[in-house]
Amino acid sequence: MNAIADKYAGQNIGSIFLYSHEAHPGEIYPHLTSLDQKFRHARDLRDVLGVTRPILVDSLDGECHRAYGSMPNMTWIFARSGLIVYKSDWTDAHSVENAIQYFSQIPNRRQAGERLAPFHVERLDHRNQDRVQFYKGLERNGPKAVEEFRKAFPTG
Repeated sequence: MNAIADKYAGQNIGSIFLYSHEAHPGEIYPHLTSLDQKFRHARDLRDVLGVTRPILVDSLDGECHRAYGSMPNMTWIFARSGLIVYKSDWTDAHSVENAIQYFSQIPNRRQAGERLAPFHVERLDHRNQDRVQFYKGLERNGPKAVEEFRKAFPTG
């Protein structure tokens, strides 16, 4: 996602990361109990995982996260007007970039004389599922995170 944000920044397309909570808390990154702790975790996200986009930190109770659907790894794209033009319950770089490419062409299409009218689409995208990387992320949080995930999803 950092690469996509960098690629489109010159087109005045912004990207932020909303840090809401630890999806799989463990001993190293436990369940959040204070805003100070939450800011430390967000800084580690930036430093350890190399997130280069601006990181906004949600309230301790996750008010923003709940307002936008509470899924663990969502992506939303807003037009400058504030209109939601893309909403995904999972962040996938291919899907996000496809949407950015599509929506960034709308001004050119209008300038070329096309009369465009919005409509709603639902589609099923597919993402890479890299279990090795996923478990590395769980291990970063601590053995408890790995154990709890394996118990909840024995075939995962």
